Amino acid sequence: MTRSLKKGPYVDEKLLKKISGKKPVETGPIKTWARRSQISPEMVGFTFAVHNGKTHNNVLITEEMVGHHLGEFSFTKKFVRHGGKMQKEIDQAKREAEISAAKSAKAATETPAKK
Repeated sequence: MTRSLKKGPYVDEKLLKKISGKKPVETGPIKTWARRSQISPEMVGFTFAVHNGKTHNNVLITEEMVGHHLGEFSFTKKFVRHGGKMQKEIDQAKREAEISAAKSAKAATETPAKK
């Protein structure tokens, strides 16, 4: 559910205080736990270290991110690959095919050079 228009966007005041009067190039990552804070145009160019519950993830703010929340760019759950034994076999076959293709391409380029 979105925030009421009469209330306006929520931007954590501590974040605004930390970036006021500073240039994005001069400052390092700004640590924050305010995942619900919306990204305002003043934040563009800054790097925020957004807490995901365990660690801080660095997020570089760009123009396209304005209006979104900081938490949208620092995921709280880690994606674990699906698969298992069958997936490992498929990946191994793919790697072997890439290696053989690279060897054959290398052999093809070396043969004309010797003549």
